[in-house]
Amino acid sequence: MIDRLRQWLGGAPASEPPLRILMVCTGNICRSPTAEGVLRAKLAAAGLQAQVGVASAGTQGYHTGEAPDPRAIRAALQRGYDIAGLQARPVRAEDFTRFHWLLALDRSHRDWMVKHAPPTAGGRIGLLMPLATRYASVEEVPDPYYGAPAGFEHVLDLLEDACDGLVRRVTKGEPLTGELRPG
Repeated sequence: MIDRLRQWLGGAPASEPPLRILMVCTGNICRSPTAEGVLRAKLAAAGLQAQVGVASAGTQGYHTGEAPDPRAIRAALQRGYDIAGLQARPVRAEDFTRFHWLLALDRSHRDWMVKHAPPTAGGRIGLLMPLATRYASVEEVPDPYYGAPAGFEHVLDLLEDACDGLVRRVTKGEPLTGELRPG
């Protein structure tokens, strides 16, 4: 499975995992760091943490250098995901070449990346939620920032489902190109 991914990717620098995924939201303090933490934990549970690198970023740099929102940290920790040590950063130009898959949490993030990406990155930019199965009808992860704490729980429900789907795809060695759909 990992050999098929390496072949598809054409190799990776020795200092980085052969597959790299970037989760993207607006400010990189709620949804995308939570997605990073959830995916890292699920990859570790599948024994894939050395083969797949995960990071997160925001389309805007409003919170650069800040930790995730305390409500996101608290909700994630209650489910066993420690995201407290992550720091917000904006998407950088080099992310479009460094990461193999750039997964947006909503359409505005995807559209922003498509607008700012070089032409070669187009097939590697998509939404995360099409990989979900239990929440297959949900297209986007809603922003919990201005809502009640229950919004952060809902975000975790969605992200756990979509990240399970992503891990299944990686385990099968399936590339995520074009429109991302469950495998």
